[in-house]
Amino acid sequence: MVVVPALIEGAALGVAMVPFLIHRWDMYRWDRDHRNEHHPKTTDHLERLTVLLPVWNEATVIQKKLENLNAQGLQINVLIVDSASTDATVNLVRQWLEKNPNAFDKAEIIEMPERKGKTAAVIQALTHLGQHADGLVCMTDADALLQPGCLKRMMQWFADPMVGAVGAVPQRAQERPEERLHRDSWEAMRLAESMVDSTPFLEGSCMMWRPSCLAINELHPSANADDAQIATSVRCRGWRAIADPMAQFVDVAPSTLVGQRRQKVRRAQGLQRLLIRQRKNATSRNQGLFGRIFRRQFHFHITAPLALTIGAGAAVLRWGFIGLYGWPATFTLANSLHLGFSMLEAACVLLWWRARQGKSSGPLSILGQWFASMELLGRSLITTARGRSLHQWEQHRDVRERLLEIEI
Repeated sequence: MVVVPALIEGAALGVAMVPFLIHRWDMYRWDRDHRNEHHPKTTDHLERLTVLLPVWNEATVIQKKLENLNAQGLQINVLIVDSASTDATVNLVRQWLEKNPNAFDKAEIIEMPERKGKTAAVIQALTHLGQHADGLVCMTDADALLQPGCLKRMMQWFADPMVGAVGAVPQRAQERPEERLHRDSWEAMRLAESMVDSTPFLEGSCMMWRPSCLAINELHPSANADDAQIATSVRCRGWRAIADPMAQFVDVAPSTLVGQRRQKVRRAQGLQRLLIRQRKNATSRNQGLFGRIFRRQFHFHITAPLALTIGAGAAVLRWGFIGLYGWPATFTLANSLHLGFSMLEAACVLLWWRARQGKSSGPLSILGQWFASMELLGRSLITTARGRSLHQWEQHRDVRERLLEIEI
């Protein structure tokens, strides 16, 4: 009675982990073979640029954000979409624009009558611009400060007609070392995928695309992860979506573990819903290597947490049999399996718990972070199954306050 649950647990753990190891090996090969090729074709490419700035109750940081955009040194149009803010955001925008009339070529404000979530705001802004608007569109968040030259660097990629979307990468302040290790791993994944083809996930805090490459009707207004929705739509229509490590922005991680977990669950739900919605389209034969990348991301975000849930259930069942029938006899297969899996479970639970509490486990921290991320992905699946959408969320006020202290 012990052997079958142990075999199920081992198979579930293997199903969850092996594709990660395969993808890590592929990432190493892609990085080794293509790193020197991953750069723009020119340094003097210029196009008309519209910066899309979705906001909701950003009175704390909005003027600092406008100053940051102005400091990019480019002639840009700014389109601010306000999702029915209840604070002074819009008034502060107007005051800043009146004091700095020459900051931008053109500045517009769209005031939505009610809050519908960021993706709905983005859809309304893009509809206002028109799908065939001239030049490029850049979306950036109010709580992200662009490094000098970020927008110009991203623009250079569009000298290549096959590039449809480009994302900057974050430099996160207030981030724990073990959390940085986890994020660095995911950033390395995005960059490696970009080098060989495209990544389905870009950072909405700062990303740029060509409007004609995006199908606006593929954006889901009641779902978050608008950035990944845009990147995937662009790639599925035939253009590349890539991350550029030399284009950077600064943002702030929530100061509490609870806040960081809340942010991750929200992000996870958006990615999972996108992966389910676009799976058939993104994994069709004509998508080439990107289809394989998308299938693996589907596994990482959906299949793996479900497999670990099955494994955990099998472990509980095995321990239930032990409670009912006692410990297996010495020198039997059941005893060896139970003893081995008990030691493995103890190590995994310890690593998971330490990662969950923000504590380092040395070289094994990355494994602990993996288990912790699987927990959050599982929580996200449960949230979705219960019919709860997280596309509207409460802000992390500590992030905005800390951002005011940062100088670029």
